[in-house]
Amino acid sequence: MQPSSVKRNLRILVSNDDGITAPGIHALARELRSIGEVTVVAPDKQQSAVGHAITMNYPIRAIPFFAEGEFFGYAVEGTPADAVKLGVRFLLKDGRPDLVVSGINHGSNTAINIIYSGTVSAATEGTILGIPSMAVSLTTYGEADFSYAARLAARLARLVAEKGLPPGRLLNVNVPAIPEADIRGIRLTRQGSSTWDDTFDVRLDPANREYYWLKGRLNVTDIDPEADQIAVQEGYVSVTPIHYDLTDRGLLSEMETWGVDRLR
Repeated sequence: MQPSSVKRNLRILVSNDDGITAPGIHALARELRSIGEVTVVAPDKQQSAVGHAITMNYPIRAIPFFAEGEFFGYAVEGTPADAVKLGVRFLLKDGRPDLVVSGINHGSNTAINIIYSGTVSAATEGTILGIPSMAVSLTTYGEADFSYAARLAARLARLVAEKGLPPGRLLNVNVPAIPEADIRGIRLTRQGSSTWDDTFDVRLDPANREYYWLKGRLNVTDIDPEADQIAVQEGYVSVTPIHYDLTDRGLLSEMETWGVDRLR
């Protein structure tokens, strides 16, 4: 792992999957400005659960977005991965960012949700581009106070800038949606196991045509305290180092005895 040389003014690219108007990204950008120069490049609308999709067959537009009369960032007509890729490759005119921070997501990104998450995918795209990256989520879908999660994200981002991350690795951070005084600490965790029990509601539109609405229930099958979702349930901030190399090396080793090479 190569530590980053911390600059007086870190260049930080901020993105998310909830869209550029989401309160979580505004809280995050505000806190990160205390440690560096922030550029926001985020989807122009809600992009939750799009995973690591990128746009190939349609044009992508990036429109300057203003909040309270001041320039806030770029609203991208695309996915979270599009936003980070476009930000790093084109929109940041003063050079590559030192960090990519994605969030603050409105909802948990633990266990199987990591696979679907646009928030995690935005950070993953930063990692693919060789930039230390992290994703931050607040584990509620209800009314939320992002202030503590934003302050913690800024402190952790500074630490990541100082220590660096190994190539291909990023941090996935989940903050319990409880009062700051009730946070029991920060726990280093692994990705837990869970499944979605998916089903669809069948509904009718005004023209009496059927359509389908996905719904489901998360089944938690992993109760190990080192699992991310259990740490959050127990009142701890979960910090999980993850990577995008999906190779199952154990099975790869076992398959060497199968004789796969003799099948052709």
